[in-house]
Order: sequence, then C-alpha cells, then structure tokens
Amino acid sequence: MPNPSLLILAGDGIGPEVMAEVRKVIAWYADHGTAFDVSEDFVGGAAYDGYGTPLADETLAKAMAADAVLLGAVGGPKYDTLDFALKPERGLLKLRKELDLYANLRPAQCFDALADFSSLKREVVAGLDIMILRELTSGMYFGEPRGIFTEGNERVGINTHRYTESEIARAARSAFQLARQRGNKVCSMEKANVMEAGILWREVVQKIHDTEFPDVQLSHMYADNGAMQLVRAPKQFDVILTDNLFGDILSDAAAMLTGSLGMLPSASLGAAGPNGYPRAMYEPVHGSAPDIAGQGKANPIACILSFGMALRYSFALGAQADLLEAAVNKVLADGLRTADLLGPEGGTPISTSQMGDAIIAALDTLV
Repeated sequence: MPNPSLLILAGDGIGPEVMAEVRKVIAWYADHGTAFDVSEDFVGGAAYDGYGTPLADETLAKAMAADAVLLGAVGGPKYDTLDFALKPERGLLKLRKELDLYANLRPAQCFDALADFSSLKREVVAGLDIMILRELTSGMYFGEPRGIFTEGNERVGINTHRYTESEIARAARSAFQLARQRGNKVCSMEKANVMEAGILWREVVQKIHDTEFPDVQLSHMYADNGAMQLVRAPKQFDVILTDNLFGDILSDAAAMLTGSLGMLPSASLGAAGPNGYPRAMYEPVHGSAPDIAGQGKANPIACILSFGMALRYSFALGAQADLLEAAVNKVLADGLRTADLLGPEGGTPISTSQMGDAIIAALDTLV
C-alpha cells in the first residue's frame, strides 16, 4: 500500500515557521514506522506572489488529490490593497468550498500546565477536553437573499438563515461519528424557540440520532444557554453540534477557556475521499500574526496539534495522535514556554524551533 499523502500549504506570516516544526514531527513519525508522502505548494499571499492568484488551479488539483491538507496561515498587511478577489483569504475560502468541507472541528483542550492561563478558575477548566462541530458551508453566512437594499427612505441589511435537511443531516452524522470516538455524547445547540430553521435543525438531528446513532447520548440546548453553560461548567460537554453562525461565536468563546490561541488546532472535514476517509484540511486557529513573523516567537503547538488531528481523523491513527498530545503535555509540564505562554511571573521564552525540538525530544522519551 502507498503511503498516505499530505499537501502542506504553509502560507503567509508565521505559517512557514510553524509548519517547519510540523515537518520535524512528520519526519519523526516516518522514522518510527508511520510515513507520509509529503508535497508542498503556496496559498494566500505567497501564492499571489508566486502565481498572481491566492490559489492556483494546479494547487487546488493537488489538494483534491491529497489524503489531507495541512495549512499554516494566510494574510498580512502587504496584501491589504489588493482587489477583493485577489486577497489571500480568498484562497482559503476557495479551498474550503471546492473541497466541500462542511464540518469544522474546533477542540478546546486545556493542558494541566496551562490551567491558570484561562480567564476562568482552574477547577472549572483543568482537564477540559471538548469539541465543537460547526456546520461550515450554509446558514446565515451563505443564505439568499442577502445584501444591503433601499426600502423607502432608508437602507436595510438582509441575511438569510437557511438550512436544508440534507445540510443538517450530514453535519449531525459527523458529530455522532465523532462522539463515538470520544465520550459518546452530543449536545446540539440552536434557537428552536424563536427560529423556524432551529426547529428544523432540532427535528433532523433527533431523527438522525434515533435512526442511525441511538447508542450516542443526545441532548438539545438553546444556543444562548449554551454560551452561558460554556463559561459556567464547560466540562459537562463532549461534542457540541451547532450551525455556522452560532458555531462561529461559541467556538471562539470556548477557545479562550484554554488560555492561548497558540494552542488551538482545527479541522475542516467533508465527504469521504478516495481513501475512504473524509476530505480534510487542518490548520491552527491563530492566523498569520504578521507582527511577529520571522522572529522565531511563534508558538508551533497549534500547528503541530493540527497534524495530530490529521492522524486521528484522516488516517485513523489514534494511538499516534495520543502520543503527540502526550509529548506536548510533557513539554508544557516541564515548564518550557514560547513567549505567548509566559504568565505574570515572566521567564525566558524559547523559540519556535526550540519548541519543536523539545516536542521531538519528548516523543523520544515516550516511545
């Protein structure tokens, strides 16, 4: 059997720096019996510089053919004056659209060594490990009609919150399948008390559960109550399933429970590809951070953990993913910190490259 394929799109800003550390981890796994065929290309501003477009057709073809895509970050002030269609972010959005990546997975995991970094009390967040699955391709951000129109003597802005049964059903199936790999519990969040689309959402999720996943525990919650519960008692949740708009809001709220954006990976999953696993793109949440690009200050952990998500969800390599998370936990427990992880007591930060090397060293001690 050929090795599974990975396409690396490092992108802009700190993307190349953090992705260099991921390459170290990929090489380590290859030396220990889990090898990948890795190719690289440009996306975002780097693609505009090289190809005159934020996503070349040839690059998209490579992404379509790969078993998984690893993306660093896109954007930066250098590209602010470009036409809208040429901005770096258009490359990222086109990738999501063409790969039909409809399920966005945002974990919120609090490593013990960083529990005091959260704005909540340690006992509330210590040991936190939840997953938010946000539907990514429909809802308020894509529904028609939309726009700014003139009615009488004033303007009105319109966005349409629209979902079809099939769009809800495929997101629900992804959430239930994910829960079976975790704590076997899904909480679906909507606003069925005031929105017809919320009523449909609840009905479809319940039907998918009853007919296909009766073994998974399902609960329903209004999204506003869900926001409150996330900051009151977040460990009550395992997998949270929600729509595009509420998922955007709730995942950002959950992200801050962990204390640092530099720690947060994400995955965007679609329908099954040629390898039988979902088409997928994995990327850190933190963005391109152009203010620190090229200075060795970036935290590579979110990008490394994004590769860990690829191991788990694209290649069914759960044991290897667990090992990588354990290595990250060991490094943090040993007190090693990039600049974003220094607390009020201060200290001497290590560089991006040193953090990558420390994780490799931790992997060596754990095998």
